[in-house]
Amino acid sequence: MRICVFVEGAYPRTTGGVSSWLQYMMEQLPHHQFIVFSIAPKQREELTVKYPPPPNLVELKEIYLEGYLDTEPTHNKRYKLTHDEKQAIYQLIAGEPTDWTALFDLFRKDRIDSIPDFLVSKDFYDIVYELCSERFPYVPFTDMFWSLRSMLLPLFVALDQDIPEADIYHSVSTGYAGVLGSAAKHRYQKPLILTEHGIYTREREEEIIKARWIQGYFKDIWIHYFYNLSSCTYTYADTVTSLFEKNRRIQMDLGCPPEKTKVIENGVDIARYGSVTRKRKPGFHVGAVVRIVPIKDIKTMLQSFARVQQMLPESHFYLIGPNDEDKEYYEECLLLGEALSIKNLHYTGNADVRTYFEFIDVLVLSSISEGQPLVILEAFAAGIPVVATDVGACRELIEGAHDEFGHAGAVVPLMHYQQMAHQITRILQSPELQITYGLAGKERVRARYRIDQMIENYDKLYLSQEVKTDGRNRISAEGAL
Repeated sequence: MRICVFVEGAYPRTTGGVSSWLQYMMEQLPHHQFIVFSIAPKQREELTVKYPPPPNLVELKEIYLEGYLDTEPTHNKRYKLTHDEKQAIYQLIAGEPTDWTALFDLFRKDRIDSIPDFLVSKDFYDIVYELCSERFPYVPFTDMFWSLRSMLLPLFVALDQDIPEADIYHSVSTGYAGVLGSAAKHRYQKPLILTEHGIYTREREEEIIKARWIQGYFKDIWIHYFYNLSSCTYTYADTVTSLFEKNRRIQMDLGCPPEKTKVIENGVDIARYGSVTRKRKPGFHVGAVVRIVPIKDIKTMLQSFARVQQMLPESHFYLIGPNDEDKEYYEECLLLGEALSIKNLHYTGNADVRTYFEFIDVLVLSSISEGQPLVILEAFAAGIPVVATDVGACRELIEGAHDEFGHAGAVVPLMHYQQMAHQITRILQSPELQITYGLAGKERVRARYRIDQMIENYDKLYLSQEVKTDGRNRISAEGAL
């Protein structure tokens, strides 16, 4: 079976949960062939490929949505849009239920010769003018026009891509990846699966609310826009999976039909991480397997480290993971570490986490947003307790919502470095607690979060989608090579 996966902002140049999940999937399902359609904001030469392509990855297509920003457009062209096409674009920018069929067909007909040109065309001008007249009469037209143009440009660039044919389409988020999956289903009439590791719409809403570059009423427009993109994917998808029950309920609250929803939990390789030989080193050792980016809230973590070191001067801290994704934020973290006078603070860059799992006493996660973090499951498999913020499935994983193994660490409020420091110190000072939490985590992973369970569930899901089409028009393996 040939499966086309749409992934946004991740594989293969960014490490992390979604990228690791996708690599696991391809490696553990060698009887399927995969196409990965990777969507990123812009091309960055410093971001190299982080994952070796498995043999069953038959095609990797990378597109960059901001690649057209510097293109000088030709103004005032006419594209002779139909009434339905104009109405669909109006609905999209107005935050109304959108005729996605009309939009998908518009980009299939090769009538849009240039996305930058289209977004300064007379047709687009007329649509924005109508919106301003009806909804925003007191908003400066030029502000609205250029804001909407920048909002739609990435989506239209994505829709303008040539989508490869496959037996099944699998989007690993809503947003642009989800809309592309929906367009593929519409074009080829093949099943679409949506898997959400987090809730994309909620994550974008949080970013927009905090963003300084979007002001006032434009925030509402952007938020409704991303809700509209999610609605598209929930409508077109045949099956919608989440990683845990709380997120499944959120998907339904956002309009996903309940009968489409399903929970498939993450899993990790027990043998890979469970075989780590734990060795106690002098002092206290705190680790974080993390990308140095704002959503991981490294600054709160550093503040907690400083407080821990005040109480336990022999503390050592290890931030294990890439620091090249947001260099400005990385520099800010370096400066903060110096300002807080944190000693024994190590930024390791990319590294084999198992080397550090041998001696780390506690693992810390300070994220603002998460799904079901693989790093927590990996730490549990190695017998390491975890202190994490109360986001995503962290509480469920640490406290055990579905078993009686007991706590495997502690959960703390968002951005609360005092509580984080207290819980880290409490665990560091008690070797007995480390053992108790470590055993609870090990038992929980073995019982519920094994990689073989996850792979079996997705394989069954893929096969069930093929049954729906009776295997009609299946892409042959020979034709894919």
